[in-house]
Amino acid sequence: MEPENETQISEFFLLGFSEKPQLQPLIFGLFLSMYLITAFGNMLIILAISTDPNLHTPMYFFLSNLSFVDICFTSTTIPKKLMNIQKESKVITYAGCVTQIYFLILFAVLDVFLLSVMAYDRFVAICHPLHYTIIMNPLLCGLLVLVSWVMCILNSLLQSLMMLRLSFCTHLHIPHFFCELNEMIQIACSDTFLNNLVMYFAAVLLGGGPFAGILYSYSKIVSSIRRISSAQGKYKAFSTCASHLSVVCLFYCTMLGVYLSSAAPQSSHSSAVVSVMYTVVTPMLNPFIYSLRNRDIKRGLKRIIGVPVM
Repeated sequence: MEPENETQISEFFLLGFSEKPQLQPLIFGLFLSMYLITAFGNMLIILAISTDPNLHTPMYFFLSNLSFVDICFTSTTIPKKLMNIQKESKVITYAGCVTQIYFLILFAVLDVFLLSVMAYDRFVAICHPLHYTIIMNPLLCGLLVLVSWVMCILNSLLQSLMMLRLSFCTHLHIPHFFCELNEMIQIACSDTFLNNLVMYFAAVLLGGGPFAGILYSYSKIVSSIRRISSAQGKYKAFSTCASHLSVVCLFYCTMLGVYLSSAAPQSSHSSAVVSVMYTVVTPMLNPFIYSLRNRDIKRGLKRIIGVPVM
């Protein structure tokens, strides 16, 4: 499009889900409930780990970081959605959209990195149990988390700066309840080749790389478990990584669902619904997945809330 037809946009419209006024209280209550469950559940995990000396191990150190990131992840999108419903508005400012994209990418990719680090931790615990405490020392654990934060911050900063070079014309409607980078690139009226190149390169490098690490770790874990002679030993080894494996499958399956729904034609509504899975539902379910089959977490939660956890 010609440069003279481009304008400086100050706000966008988040279409979200249904536009029917009678459904807005239901959507508000649903999102508020999911947000409170996510924040409260993950906060309990963090408190249980930080206050119980028996949980001061690498596995639970990474889990507490994951819970913190999940709280931040949902806080990036849901409060704005709740505010818009309450104000009966769909508007988000340009600056607010860029900020939301920055933090959304930051915490989404950080989730991927932490899941990869946790897979490596389980790999060392099962495949090299005698050297576990030596390999997974506090310095290495802290360094792994620090490097993950630094890489994700740099990637989010790059993606946000790349978005600033885009120009927008008249199509200002975003078919989500939050600003999503791919949708912003699609509605831009300036050249988006470089943005797409950087976005997909980062997705392959920062998404595919950790995923390959997870696959490698679990291939070695499965090989080690198969060499265990007793059924009880196999069950004990597998149970140490079952929760993590469940979270990995849930996270990547929902991400795949978002990609497939966005790639399909005439799918803006279905894409918005699927996006709720990885931005809201997955962080909400993580505390339940990690606590239901983990006796140590159950014991820590019981000490905090005073009642037994199922």
